[in-house]
Amino acid sequence: MKKTILITGGAGFIGSHVVRRFVTRYPDYLIVNADNLTYAGNLANLSDLENAENYRFEKIDIVNKDDVNGLFNRFDFFGVIHLAAESHVDRSITSPDEFIHTNINGTVNLLNACRNGWQSYESKLFYQISTDEVYGSLGENGLFTEDTPYDPKSPYSASKASADHLVRAYHNTYSLPVVISNCSNNYGPNQFPEKLIPLAINNIKNNKPVPVYGKGENIRDWLYVGDHASAIDRVFHKGKPGCTYNIGGNNEWKNIDLLKLLCGIMDDRLNREKGESEKLLTFVKDRAGHDLRYAIDNSRISKQLEWTPAHNFHDGLEKTVEWYLSNQQWMNEVISGDYGKYYEQQYLRR
Repeated sequence: MKKTILITGGAGFIGSHVVRRFVTRYPDYLIVNADNLTYAGNLANLSDLENAENYRFEKIDIVNKDDVNGLFNRFDFFGVIHLAAESHVDRSITSPDEFIHTNINGTVNLLNACRNGWQSYESKLFYQISTDEVYGSLGENGLFTEDTPYDPKSPYSASKASADHLVRAYHNTYSLPVVISNCSNNYGPNQFPEKLIPLAINNIKNNKPVPVYGKGENIRDWLYVGDHASAIDRVFHKGKPGCTYNIGGNNEWKNIDLLKLLCGIMDDRLNREKGESEKLLTFVKDRAGHDLRYAIDNSRISKQLEWTPAHNFHDGLEKTVEWYLSNQQWMNEVISGDYGKYYEQQYLRR
């Protein structure tokens, strides 16, 4: 009998890459992908796996206790990799309730299902995927470590911080075996185009203005999504229960410098004059509570689990551009309908 792993949010951006890695690398596992298929969940991301013998898709809402408990009654999970979350800061500012429901209540439902459904905790693991945004904002110097105090600044990061605290509380109170990882900004194929890089690629391709918050001086550490999936694999199999691991790309960029680099790549790929795409950069009013800088110290996962990112930023960005330019049908499908309304609200009315 195959060991069964539950991956929540497995039809989303990061989740689809994690699902693909586990399905293809571990044929002795049965991977159950549970996703509610909200705007960011897209089964087209995993269409090539639909007939894999060790893959199942289950449409559930983790906020619904009956959905979660019913799933645990049907499958004997030895591990849970929890990726399901509302994740976009701008949306959390507009609609914080959705983030509270999914990121906090949904996580508690999964924790309770594990606590009540696992007769023994031996060889079991609940893995919470979190974000570096729970740590707040850095100044010009320093890095987030696993011991950095939480200081979330947005409804999104506050909801993720709350979920992380609950995961640790279940470990300390009920001895539930858990691990947590906090990652930096992901980029790569299949990312919903509300995020900076795919939004910019799509707008540049279509000669539309590329919105830049403030002066573009906010700094982020960027991690290629395939590298994140490999890190999740390593933490799941080698991580110490009760431990936290920061996952970063060692790759800090100001938003404006990143966009200029991306514009140069797009000029090359679209056979445009050098500097043509850069003319599309358009500064808009800064986001409320916009953290200045995030940067990850990933020395713990590097030393203890022997993981380091495989992609440098330029190569990862070129692969990302190539994927989006080669998958226009995917982009056309995801930007239809509600996305257009959201885009207008967030950027065109500023």
